[in-house]
Amino acid sequence: MLSNKVRILTLALATCFAGSAFAATDSTTFNVKLTITSTCDIHTTAATDVNFGTVSSTAVNVDADGALNINCTPQTAYTIALDNGQNGADVNTRKMKNGSNLVPYQLYRATTRTAADVWGSTTGAGGNVYSGSGTGATQNVPVYGRVPSANFPALSYTDVVTATVTY
Repeated sequence: MLSNKVRILTLALATCFAGSAFAATDSTTFNVKLTITSTCDIHTTAATDVNFGTVSSTAVNVDADGALNINCTPQTAYTIALDNGQNGADVNTRKMKNGSNLVPYQLYRATTRTAADVWGSTTGAGGNVYSGSGTGATQNVPVYGRVPSANFPALSYTDVVTATVTY
């Protein structure tokens, strides 16, 4: 009887150790990848117009503010250029128009509204574009305007300026 017990115990032990004696493992590695490209969006959230409102013809240095809304990839450097408008030969001759009547105005990158703050489309040394860096959220970029003199015929005047972002 002892021999049956020994055989059963031996068989049980052999079965337990047989499973682990034949177990094996192997492994490999793999990469997880993602490429993110920079982007800037300047048109999804509409710009706020520079609206000088209604003023008398004797008004001088009429100021108004508008805004551009830009959303760029975080840490993406960008510049925003403003063109001459529909009626200006260059950024220093921007004009609003009604028929043949023209009213000069200027757009600036800063509230000080000095000649150094004129906002245009020149990049590089001596450039007059707005520079910024993306945050991943919509950034409000103010546009400061000035009409030096309203001494023109009593009409409503308009112009259209195109803002272009480069990143």
